[in-house]
Amino acid sequence: MAIIIDGKQTAADIKAEIASKVAAMVAAGQRAPHLAAILVGHDGGSETYVANKVKACGECGFTSTLVRFEDNCTQAELLEKIAEFNADDTIDGFIVQLPLPRHIDEQAVIEAIDPRKDVDGFHPVNVGRMAIGLPCFISATPAGILELLGRYGIATSGKRCVILGRSNIVGKPMATLMMQKRQPGDATVTVCHSHTADIKSICREADIIIAALGQPGFVTSDMVKPGATVIDVGTTRVSDSTRARGWRLCGDVDFKAVEPIAGAITPVPGGVGPMTICSLMINTLKAATGEVYDRK
Repeated sequence: MAIIIDGKQTAADIKAEIASKVAAMVAAGQRAPHLAAILVGHDGGSETYVANKVKACGECGFTSTLVRFEDNCTQAELLEKIAEFNADDTIDGFIVQLPLPRHIDEQAVIEAIDPRKDVDGFHPVNVGRMAIGLPCFISATPAGILELLGRYGIATSGKRCVILGRSNIVGKPMATLMMQKRQPGDATVTVCHSHTADIKSICREADIIIAALGQPGFVTSDMVKPGATVIDVGTTRVSDSTRARGWRLCGDVDFKAVEPIAGAITPVPGGVGPMTICSLMINTLKAATGEVYDRK
């Protein structure tokens, strides 16, 4: 049976470590790190994510601020608030929760954020610095996956890593990070997507599979080499009449079928998800201490 990579417990451990560091900062006369968030509209998923981020701030001893806009907020209004946050020295990092309403240009919003406060790691400056191995804020989900691989001692150097999905948020940065000369990393990386031929045979050669397609149950038992590490990024709501709420979260991996074959595997929920928010906390602490960018 596979080792279950417990993201929930790992995230709790990391948040406790952060809280200890923050307590020491405050005891030394420094202020606590401050994370701000901007939420536009009332998307259910976004509401949940932001609530979890505010909760995590409390667990880490951070100060948190949440600013809400209605769906009909103009792009100019949003950009004005971003400029205000950029100029506010008491805010160490902030996020604009995605997705945004269709009338707002997401890329323009991302590029308006000061890279030194871009704790989501989406700004082109941070993406570019990541690509060439310079200090930067790494987007939260890939950073969380690296943390899990490192803390569970998963060997990556020289291993074959297949990444399913090529999104700007997970697939592309994950591929870049896994091929870099670092640990975890130093792997031989293949990126597969909707136009990749014979995905099953490619996956069967992988020592590590990172599934980020958003297609429930896509990775089946005949796609996994015995002993491979399987990281499931997928979190899709599927109907389930046996649950009181009428749905359950389903990953991109057929967990029940793959778990007996894999050497290590993340569950959904409780795997990568908790680490994503945890990574945001790590980035905020780094922003507050000037570990990535000089705070001047």
